[in-house]
Amino acid sequence: MSFDYASLIAIATAEFADIVTEARKLNENIRLYLRDGTYVDVWYSARSKEQRFAFHWERRRKDGAVWRHNNVPDAKWSHIKSFPKHFHAGREENVVESNLSDDPPTALREFLTFVRDRLQHEEK
Repeated sequence: MSFDYASLIAIATAEFADIVTEARKLNENIRLYLRDGTYVDVWYSARSKEQRFAFHWERRRKDGAVWRHNNVPDAKWSHIKSFPKHFHAGREENVVESNLSDDPPTALREFLTFVRDRLQHEEK
């Protein structure tokens, strides 16, 4: 089973062209390069009966931060109300509830809106 990343790339490059400078399909994910020199990886598993996903904004080289919504059922986070969905809010060990949509296009829009808002806040 393969996942249709082309539609997600189209959303990112058309609707978020103000922050996404380039999009590349990698092995099992897409990488979205952002105007601030950081990137977002979007991953969906084609190997599991249950749809597994991760939306990961990598900023460790810029400011040490990592922002990631995913639903990989890590027992370490089983106390989180939305488990297996959870959100790494700024660093790996700062994990909170995730309300990201289960619909891939909607989830991408939600995550990139979060990214856009944070970038705009940094510019002020």
